[in-house]
Amino acid sequence: MLPKTILISGSSSVGKTAVCKWILKHLLLSNIKPIVCKIDCLSSSDKDIYKELNIPVITAISNDICPDHFLVSNLPELWNFTQTKKADYLIIETAGLCNRCSPATKNMIAGCVIDATSSIKTASRLGPMVYEADFICISKIDMVSQAEREILEYKIKEVNANAKIFFIDGLVGYGSEFLTNYLINCVLDMKDEDTLRHSMPSGICSYCIGEHRVGSKYQQGVITKIDFKDVDV
Repeated sequence: MLPKTILISGSSSVGKTAVCKWILKHLLLSNIKPIVCKIDCLSSSDKDIYKELNIPVITAISNDICPDHFLVSNLPELWNFTQTKKADYLIIETAGLCNRCSPATKNMIAGCVIDATSSIKTASRLGPMVYEADFICISKIDMVSQAEREILEYKIKEVNANAKIFFIDGLVGYGSEFLTNYLINCVLDMKDEDTLRHSMPSGICSYCIGEHRVGSKYQQGVITKIDFKDVDV
């Protein structure tokens, strides 16, 4: 039996770590044993936040590899590690860099965090992170009015009408208990073979493998060029 896996995605600096922290606090109060995995690109100090809760934390740095591709490539090992630690839940916080894909699979609960102070167009720009999400957290709600919250919620529902929406204040934890109760009570229809909810953009070019020189003669692999016929002058 795979551990219950919860994916927290979203753009950089929207408050994903704060949301994860409050979820973990409530899980511990419910006598649920979690493990957290923080995915980042170059470095991360977030493990110190999780260590204060006495929770096992895995910091995984993708370096030159796309962090979402890196995560999916390591999911089986993460599940195995979680099982060896006899943990009930695996909480994964993504790096939050790419809006074109999401590493969410069908055997996990997928969530996206959106900053309440961001543009009302944000939901439509985050691609599958939003429209493939089971739940969406609107963070930093203390910084906007009730009317602004409602407009953002309306815009999110235009993109994903089925996702549960939670308003979260990461500073004091307001709303996090409702979110955690939802996660605890959420029943997964586990499949024997897990699959991605959405395909990832793929392509290997010369710059992916370390090329520094600029110029068409140095470009190999999957290359897309601008169509200058489609220019308004």
